[in-house]
Amino acid sequence: MALAVVLLSISVLLISPAHSLTCTSQRLTNNKKPYDSCLDLPTLSSYLHYTYNATNSSLSIAFVSTPASPDGWVAWAINPTATGMAGSQALIALKSSGSLVVKTYNIISYSNLTESKLSFQTWDLKAESGANGTTVIYGKLKVPEKAETLNQVWQVGAQVVNGLPMKHEFKPANLQAKGPLNLVKKPGSLTPASAPTPGTPGSPGSPGVPSPDRGGQSMIRANVVGLFMGLVLFLVTVSAL
Repeated sequence: MALAVVLLSISVLLISPAHSLTCTSQRLTNNKKPYDSCLDLPTLSSYLHYTYNATNSSLSIAFVSTPASPDGWVAWAINPTATGMAGSQALIALKSSGSLVVKTYNIISYSNLTESKLSFQTWDLKAESGANGTTVIYGKLKVPEKAETLNQVWQVGAQVVNGLPMKHEFKPANLQAKGPLNLVKKPGSLTPASAPTPGTPGSPGSPGVPSPDRGGQSMIRANVVGLFMGLVLFLVTVSAL
């Protein structure tokens, strides 16, 4: 009986929340050097890894998310003028002729999605399939000199037609998929942005997203909970022997 309790204690420690997936546990194959920071985004099970180089005002990123369907798309964007999707300068990963590619879109409005160059320089854009059905967008971009915070937006969608990403869902998780990206402070988990009243849903070609799925929780909090539960079970085991 005592042995069974000991084994149960070990099992709980092994499957404790400390082992749940967060950006710190993800392994990226396309980057030779680890990114300086990573962020658990609060919606759509999305994550951002990034390195900011203040010397040349460049940002290197790896965005990880899961398309709403196997043939869907994922997007990460910076909005230079506002906090929502409209006006964003987006990197969108989708399948073209069977291969994952990254395309750049100037999202003028929800009903006007235009593939074009962005308002800032980008290079080394690439997409690849990640673990558990995820898609990873890699890229480097020029940011305003001495920038401290950027407005970031992310989305996922379920369908691509004739090379164009179709509209995403307008559920709370989609509408809250935005937040600040602080370039100079070490990140914590973002809290969901307040959802605006949705306007007219975008016509085919508007970027989109899947069901609401809450992204990363704090690794520190998970570690504390897991260790506490393991300690309690250990003490119970010792007292029973």
